[in-house]
Amino acid sequence: MLDFDRFEWLSFDCYGTLVDWETGISMAVAGVLESRGMSKSRAEILALFAEAEPRVQRSQDYMEYRRVLHEVMAMIGTRLGFQCTESELECLADSLPGWPVFPDVKGALTALKTRYKLAVISNVDDGLFAGTAEALGVDFDAVVTAEQVRSYKPSLRNFDAAARRMAVEKQRWLHVAESLYHDIAPANQLGVACVWVNRANRGGGTRGADALPDLVVSDLAALARMMCRPA
Repeated sequence: MLDFDRFEWLSFDCYGTLVDWETGISMAVAGVLESRGMSKSRAEILALFAEAEPRVQRSQDYMEYRRVLHEVMAMIGTRLGFQCTESELECLADSLPGWPVFPDVKGALTALKTRYKLAVISNVDDGLFAGTAEALGVDFDAVVTAEQVRSYKPSLRNFDAAARRMAVEKQRWLHVAESLYHDIAPANQLGVACVWVNRANRGGGTRGADALPDLVVSDLAALARMMCRPA
């Protein structure tokens, strides 16, 4: 078991960990398919997204996330045999600020903020995150976006930038995330303790990876109960 008293900062992935991006993604893409008389299951849509997103992010030095989502939707359309209209290409980015926050998140973050400094390390643009930040309802002590760093996790650049922003020693830092590929694997590389939020009914919005978290929890409420328990 981790010694929670040693930590000063908790950093979080946002989409997938705090926000139910799999529901947001699948609903946006399903809406496009329905308008074309097509249908794919949630799992099929998420598999298409998980294949396309990292390919787009690796295709050049840096592309803003709104444009990444635009290209991901284009790839999904091509894979399914149609060319997207401009409005269809924008469906993922336009819907992102309204993707639902997991019901356990606000209470857990509020409780954790009474004991720790909180940061977000997210593969997103500042403008897109602004809508999500309002929905989360918590003032983070640091926010590091892909737009600021001009790279995407699992690049270590994003975590190095967060470490500088937080000005924290590695042993005082705990990273919390849903994605083994984007977050837990690079945390392992850096020697940063990490928690895998392995929610029930995860549909495969991210690639898998051979990564070893220090702790596995079912949701953020479970983590808050552990970390905020009276001594």
